[in-house]
Amino acid sequence: MTALEPSDAVVADENAARADESGVLGRAYRALSVGIVSVVLLIAFEATAVGTTMPVAARELDGVSLYAFAFSGYFTTSLFGMVLAGQWSDRKGPLGALTTGIGAFAAGLVVAGTAQSMWVFIAGRAVQGFGGGLVIVALYVVVGRAYPERLRPAIMAAFAAGWVVPSIVGPLAAGAVTEHLGWRWVFLGIPPLVVFPVALALPQIRRRAGGPVTEEGRGAFDRRRIRLAFGISLGAGLLQYAAQDLRWVSVIPGLLGGALLVPAVLGLLPRGTYRAARGLPSVVLLRGAAAGAFVSAESFVPLMLVTQRGLSPTLAGFSLAAGGVTWAVGSWVQARPRLEPYRERLMTLGMVLVAAAIATVPTVLVSGVPVWTVAVAWGFGCFGMGLVIASASVLMLRLSAPEEAGANSAALQLSDALSNVVLLAATGAAFASLGGGSMTGAAGSGSHPAAFAAVFLPMAGVALAGAWVTRRLRDRAS
Repeated sequence: MTALEPSDAVVADENAARADESGVLGRAYRALSVGIVSVVLLIAFEATAVGTTMPVAARELDGVSLYAFAFSGYFTTSLFGMVLAGQWSDRKGPLGALTTGIGAFAAGLVVAGTAQSMWVFIAGRAVQGFGGGLVIVALYVVVGRAYPERLRPAIMAAFAAGWVVPSIVGPLAAGAVTEHLGWRWVFLGIPPLVVFPVALALPQIRRRAGGPVTEEGRGAFDRRRIRLAFGISLGAGLLQYAAQDLRWVSVIPGLLGGALLVPAVLGLLPRGTYRAARGLPSVVLLRGAAAGAFVSAESFVPLMLVTQRGLSPTLAGFSLAAGGVTWAVGSWVQARPRLEPYRERLMTLGMVLVAAAIATVPTVLVSGVPVWTVAVAWGFGCFGMGLVIASASVLMLRLSAPEEAGANSAALQLSDALSNVVLLAATGAAFASLGGGSMTGAAGSGSHPAAFAAVFLPMAGVALAGAWVTRRLRDRAS
């Protein structure tokens, strides 16, 4: 080799830089990016469809009193799936967790779509949740392994963009299908669509992110973490059951659920999470505060608009449609390189917007307030969520060693889902205690509006607490 010839290391560096510059849709990453974003697209469509069709499904199955459980049942089983996926991905690679998760997600849709009772419907949602927990953690591990750090904000923004079309088309499509064909087809129509992303993404994942990071990382699952995962899932389920059944005998499963939940949470989340220790623990805590407050509030928006303002399921669902666009815009904003030094400030702004949006929604309980207020407020709130959720994922991967990406991704998603379960249990109990489960669906009938105010206003307070947590995302050394 002459002095003018580049070394192998220089050539490798130049090739890597060229691949980075091609972007997430360049030739090097196109098939992988399209495949995994398609998976997110399907999950997003299902999520928006469920929110639209749930008021009708709950009434037909005589299960309005179990309304919150139909949502939190998904998150309860996803807790176990997330921890299992983290272990699976770190030791054997994300491919197996991803394929198993997609299969379970599709099977849960079939069970829910064919359910003849509310409890069977909830069981289908639980199977979906287990699959969704496997999928989301595996996807984060794929991002951490297959994409260089400079492209990760962009692929996270693409994940958020995958919610745009479902958020706009999903409510209209789900509402139209519910009104003309029946709510069951909202669930049964999705499983055939999983073939495309599986066929496109899996070969790329096998090539770029298959297997453990190192041979030393290969080994058996950590049985202690699996036991803790089972404990956290069972404990969350018992706690949710106790919150939905307000008789005094429910104290027993409630206490048992708490006894299982607390030690499991302490063992699975980073040390210092619940005292907002600086760095990764605060990132994990913030994810839970943001997701829990937002999902708990959003779950009751269509029900409020249908039962209190007399909107059709289509219009009630469509009131949330603009949020998908603004969420994607928020994710796009956080991915701008010039804003990288201000990431924590953007996250503070995001949480303030979320709190303001949630606090604004119950104003439509006053008949003189136009119902489009919800759409406007939720648009701003989703913009804030776009800033926060994508940024939290970027910070988590930045603070994780490669061999810890699976465990830390699981912790991030665990905080998300656990917060959803706990806060949905609390809001569901408050809603039911004020007579929310007695609503018949006619405008102005049923319980006092306080049943809904008891859901939204506390969640606005949780979001404000999250704004404080954003000040602790950097450790003191940074």
